[in-house]
Amino acid sequence: MASAAPNPSSPNPSVGGSLLLRPPPPPLPSEVIDRAGGRGLAVWIGEGSVWMSRRSVNPSRRVADGGLPSVGGLLHPKSRSPPVLTIALVVLGVIILIAYFNSGSGVTVTSREAVSRSEGSCTPEVMQALPYLKKAYGNELHKVLHVGPDSCTVVSSLLKEGKVEAWGVEPYDLEDTDSSCKSLVRKGFVRMADIKFPLPYRQDSFNLVIVSDALDYLTPRYLNKTLPDLARISTDGLVIFAGNPGQQKAKVSELPKFGRPAKLRSSSWWSRYFIQTGLRENEGPLKKFEQAASKNKYKPDCQIFHLSS
Repeated sequence: MASAAPNPSSPNPSVGGSLLLRPPPPPLPSEVIDRAGGRGLAVWIGEGSVWMSRRSVNPSRRVADGGLPSVGGLLHPKSRSPPVLTIALVVLGVIILIAYFNSGSGVTVTSREAVSRSEGSCTPEVMQALPYLKKAYGNELHKVLHVGPDSCTVVSSLLKEGKVEAWGVEPYDLEDTDSSCKSLVRKGFVRMADIKFPLPYRQDSFNLVIVSDALDYLTPRYLNKTLPDLARISTDGLVIFAGNPGQQKAKVSELPKFGRPAKLRSSSWWSRYFIQTGLRENEGPLKKFEQAASKNKYKPDCQIFHLSS
């Protein structure tokens, strides 16, 4: 008896008592991603069935679709620095920059300004001592020469008295000066000169010579020439304002035009030096000056020497 031909649409016969099923075909490579809230919807289409699954989508994959992610998102996709920390870092950087630029690495001052602002400056002391000098010297304070920085200020103050004729010698530059000082220079009341060399004045040209912030910057070699020359042009004496090593400290970074820091010498050193150069203490004006200063409780920070030749 002939057997019937197998139907291709019928299932396969059992083998070994078990039913052999045909495996389903692999899913088609059709993937559609719905980017909503950072998650994706995947859809596979097979033969006779459609099934879906939701899964997370890496934010970095958005670049392939035309998006431009931020640098912070690439480095730290799920973490961001708090705004407070960012502001604090910016403020700290600004403070560091301000401190750096104010450290003086790019600041320049003229030699005259350096001496006037330094801790060893005695020129401001001259302005404070002028009232007591007037009481000490009286009529002798008629023709006065000031030698030192800010001579324009000292000369201008003396000229306002009306009875005093005053001149000044500026041992430093006169480039950065105000209009008042330039006027004194044009009129010949103030001049710039190197005090290491003899000044262009005749002997006994002035009653009194006041010196400040000048001798402290001279070496003994030039001091031996300058001090006798100052005594030469004075009839009634010298008043020298010198730095006090006990209360002041010269700044090495603020060098004058002479190219060296101030040498602050003790009163005993000056006393010996004055004797060697033939100068003596001017006792009369000294006592009057000390009495007037004590009465007004004036205590100078600089050393003040009253000398006569």
